[in-house]
Amino acid sequence: MNAFKIAFLSFFSVSSLLGQNLQISGTIKNQKNEGISFATVLVLNAIDSSLVKAETATENGGFVMKNLFGGKYILSVSSVGYKKYFSPMFQLENTNLQLADIILSEENTLKELTVSATKPLVEVKADRTVFNVQGSLVSTGLSAFEVLRKSPGVSFDNNENIVLQGKTGVRIFIDGKPSILQGQDLNEFLKSLQASDIEAIELITQPSSKYDAAGNAGIINIKLKKDKRYGTNGSFSTGFAYGKFAKNNNSLTFNNRGKKVNLFGTYSNRLGKTWSFLDFYREQVNTIFDQKSVFVRDGLGQNVKAGLDYFIDSKSTFGVIINGNFNDNTNKNNSRTPISPINTGIVEQVLIADNESFTNSDNIYLNSNYKYSDTKGRVFNVDFDLGKYVSDRSSFQPNYYKNGDETQILFQNIYRMNTPTDINLLSSQMDYEQNLWKGKFSVGVKFSKVTTDNTFDFYDVIDGTDVLNQTRSNNFVYDEQIRAAFMNFSKNVKKVDFQIGLRAEQTISDGNLNSLQNNSDNRVKRNYTDLFPSGGLTYNRNQNNVYALTYSSRIERPTYQSLNPFEWQVDELTFQKGNAFLQPQYTTNIKISHTYKYTLTTSLSYSYVKDFFAQITDTLNYDRNFLMERNIADQRVIDFGVSYPYNVKKWWSVYVNVDIYHTDFRSDEVKFHNIKANVLSFYGQNSFKLPKKWNFEVSGWFGSPGIWGGTYKTKSLGSIDVALQKTFLKDKLSMRLAASDLLFTSPWRGTTTFGGLKITGSGGWESRQFRANLSYNFGNNQVKSARQRKTSLDDAKDRIN
Repeated sequence: MNAFKIAFLSFFSVSSLLGQNLQISGTIKNQKNEGISFATVLVLNAIDSSLVKAETATENGGFVMKNLFGGKYILSVSSVGYKKYFSPMFQLENTNLQLADIILSEENTLKELTVSATKPLVEVKADRTVFNVQGSLVSTGLSAFEVLRKSPGVSFDNNENIVLQGKTGVRIFIDGKPSILQGQDLNEFLKSLQASDIEAIELITQPSSKYDAAGNAGIINIKLKKDKRYGTNGSFSTGFAYGKFAKNNNSLTFNNRGKKVNLFGTYSNRLGKTWSFLDFYREQVNTIFDQKSVFVRDGLGQNVKAGLDYFIDSKSTFGVIINGNFNDNTNKNNSRTPISPINTGIVEQVLIADNESFTNSDNIYLNSNYKYSDTKGRVFNVDFDLGKYVSDRSSFQPNYYKNGDETQILFQNIYRMNTPTDINLLSSQMDYEQNLWKGKFSVGVKFSKVTTDNTFDFYDVIDGTDVLNQTRSNNFVYDEQIRAAFMNFSKNVKKVDFQIGLRAEQTISDGNLNSLQNNSDNRVKRNYTDLFPSGGLTYNRNQNNVYALTYSSRIERPTYQSLNPFEWQVDELTFQKGNAFLQPQYTTNIKISHTYKYTLTTSLSYSYVKDFFAQITDTLNYDRNFLMERNIADQRVIDFGVSYPYNVKKWWSVYVNVDIYHTDFRSDEVKFHNIKANVLSFYGQNSFKLPKKWNFEVSGWFGSPGIWGGTYKTKSLGSIDVALQKTFLKDKLSMRLAASDLLFTSPWRGTTTFGGLKITGSGGWESRQFRANLSYNFGNNQVKSARQRKTSLDDAKDRIN
């Protein structure tokens, strides 16, 4: 690892938001008086033509350039298929400026010399960092799950929980909509979603009161690709990868827009085998268990999205969206565990377990929505959502205990389990926004209801016959309602922008365990209400410096399955148990930041997590252990971050993101040892534009030793990736070659001590891969995109386990 650190850090040598206090607004149209969607609008300094502000026009061609100082400017407007527009010089003084409609002329000839604009790899904004996946060559052929590993400030712990700037409890959104899935089911969805379908990933560490309060570390919003052209168009991509096994992924998108109706859809799939390993060495009651496991997953994951936008008039739009995710997987786990006394170290028994499970899951979600927006700043949104999640998993667990030299079977235990899950979701929300007191005021309400039905049937296999074990079988039904309301106000006063908001959420839940062994039900009911204030203050000192202060409070509720108090068997020596008395964890976040000349951003933040919960490993009898989520400690995190995109040459750009944070877990729990660490997280990327439309990219990340789940002390890890791209056929056809984790340094290693149980663990997956991808864009290249739509069901989606 030392050689890796030196090579990695020596390669990446290493100034965002600029606020002012006036604004320019207008509308961009074609010669038919139709609004031009998503045109690029630039405000240039009239003296030296340097860039002052950049924005993208709305779907209807409107734009607003906020936070400008008085001065002399030039406006530049460009859009594919139209001649570039430059305005005469104008003076911006003490009042906002409303421009006359800007009319763009169609480009009639194709020039030999073309000028292309490329989004930066990473954009740093006041409340979020945007990772533009389409600008990253090394993301070629990856899944969303794998792309998240490469996002600045994002990592995964040993249980594949997402960690953002040192904190777990991240809420995943898709196109502004919280995912209905959580836990392993969410990971399966992310593994089936292709990078070729993703436009950008937004890392929102300070969400406002408009967002659900769930997610103590913040929100990661995955924005799927949207086409921005008129007519009928689409794209197709196919890719192949090889690590331990071969894999294939495919994606097809289409978009068709008329004057009144816009139709859009996406289909993608991922098939092939994936490989991972997990090793645990533990000392328990004077006995050593040295478990080594290899996992192979083989299956097909499919994603479907289709929708329709109907433009009632220039102010009103009605839409329908249907999303489907379908997974069919076979999982094989080959495990070998030598067992020996600590005092001799001589292996007396070896446990051989070759487990196999079959999983089929279907998720379908329907959203209908209505939006009204007028020129006076009034916006009204209504969403109604229905969701259905069905999963069926069957597992076969043969366990053979052999003698030390594995020549004789001492005894055996064979089990079979069926675990069907049925989840129904219903949600609706309304929000309204208007101009008020020279600012913007918004208010909204939301209601969501989730019902889960989990069955766990455990069978002892005796002489080839499945016998139901009533003491280890159960049914768990969980019902939850969340009622929420929010209000938010934002305003600009000279050089100061401020925003303040408040969100109230009432949670009503009922968990009911029905055990075949016991006629008396085990039931836990809850009813609690919380207030979540948020706010932000931005001081625009001048054109080079902007300072910001933000505050937010969040909640992380337990997953549905983690509340199920019954035990179920992971393998012969490990059980998993829910905790009906698991409490939500609450987080307070404060952050100050400074941005210099659009480029260099520095920040200092503090987070306090009350009743932090995580999955811990505890002992059961002399040879077994169980996994259970518990409120184990309070967590404190102090983070210092630096983000710096830099153009070294016209053909060479660099991006660097560094986070240095101190994390501290403290608890009165007798079994828990207070633990703290100073952690360095680094992400860097070099992009090179080569002759003849070739592009080359080298990127990587590094994490120093840290803490996972409040109990695991981990070693350093990281990755170096490379990619090459070439375009053909007037940029319609693109070929990409990529290789990831060249030195295979991303596997994790860690140790934990809890209640006298000592564990040394390591794990990883086939992160070293070689990938090839082809993509082709077809159709008219001026189709307007489908609207991005946030639905009311999103927070519940994120908590299915």
